[in-house]
Amino acid sequence: MTEKKETVVVLGASPKKERYSNQTVCLLAEYGHHVIPVNPAFDTIGGLPAAHKLSDIKDAIDTITLYISEKVSTSFKDDILALKPKRVVFNPGAENLPLREILDQKGIVTEEACTLVMLKTGQF
Repeated sequence: MTEKKETVVVLGASPKKERYSNQTVCLLAEYGHHVIPVNPAFDTIGGLPAAHKLSDIKDAIDTITLYISEKVSTSFKDDILALKPKRVVFNPGAENLPLREILDQKGIVTEEACTLVMLKTGQF
């Protein structure tokens, strides 16, 4: 279990328990992180209140973990930058090299990794 507790946005969170994004929401919460799932269609995910869009979030964000396609994440570029996260994790299937390069240029740490694996191995 990680020591530092973070405020983490899960962009593309799903209410379906079999989805990795849902499992990530639940595991982050289990590990004591403040989790903000984001999905425009749902009010709660994994028993937590969900934001409908990134601009609804007023908290300081440590990490945004992405579970959305390259096309979709590109459309969120300005909203991601506006939140000024310290780190953005591109989970498998969410890779987006152009967005990653923009975030790197802005001084935001980026990682292509699986958030679930990072959590379970103490690398989060």
